Amino acid sequence: MKKILAWITPILIILIIVGSSCVVVTQEDEYTLVRQFGKISTIHSEAGLSFKMPFVQSVDVLPKKLMIYDLPQSDVITKDKKTMIADSYILWEISDPLLLAQTLNSSVSAAEGRIDAVVYNAMKNVISSMNQTDVINSRAGDLDEKIMASLSTSMDQYGITIISVQTKRLDLPDDNKAAVYERMISERSQMAATYTAEGEADAQVIRNTADKDVAISLSNAQAQAAAVEAQGEAEYMRILAEAYGDAGRQEFYSFYRSIEALKTSFASGEKTIILPADSPVAKLFLGY
Repeated sequence: MKKILAWITPILIILIIVGSSCVVVTQEDEYTLVRQFGKISTIHSEAGLSFKMPFVQSVDVLPKKLMIYDLPQSDVITKDKKTMIADSYILWEISDPLLLAQTLNSSVSAAEGRIDAVVYNAMKNVISSMNQTDVINSRAGDLDEKIMASLSTSMDQYGITIISVQTKRLDLPDDNKAAVYERMISERSQMAATYTAEGEADAQVIRNTADKDVAISLSNAQAQAAAVEAQGEAEYMRILAEAYGDAGRQEFYSFYRSIEALKTSFASGEKTIILPADSPVAKLFLGY
């Protein structure tokens, strides 16, 4: 029995080793590429178990998921020859594992190196076609869209799809940041002064027009008031003429006016009044 076990145990171990080398386990988030003599014979993209020939076939594994590549921070030159610092990351995935294996030898690091070069060149070309002010103003997403449009299908030949390019930081070098900020502040101040001057000019035109309209309205109103006042005076004179047209009414009117004048004089608190002899009030008191 001991001799039998001594023979069976190595055989079982060999069978286990050979059996395990025949099994290929494909995870949910990966591709398994089966190679035979260096050439890819089978690609498994669904999770599960499969088999291969031991010692003849080998297996490469590639990720089947969305990946992030952090592009190294780099200097870029704008159209107006200003240096800026760009820091971005890329979302990408393997769309064709066979093509990736054929062109980049199934290497994720080689794929990231190719992504680095292609995206950096696209970013450099886009930024070099824009002035620094335009680059700064496009940080909200327009710049990333232009870079994606520049990439187009350039990575399809490697079986790679770039999902998105996102700019984490787009800034000025520390040595000229203050000067650029000062220039931007000066430009904004000039723009504000221009808008203020234009607004003041428009406001002055509006004020002049309003003053002119007011003057015309006042002139018309004064003319109308003068006309109405003249009509009132004429009517007043006509009424007086009718009311005191005879001698009796004139004498009463003169008497009434004398009384009113006397009342006005005493209203100030004075008790003594000096009057000429021919004054209507004196005649009133003297009775002639």
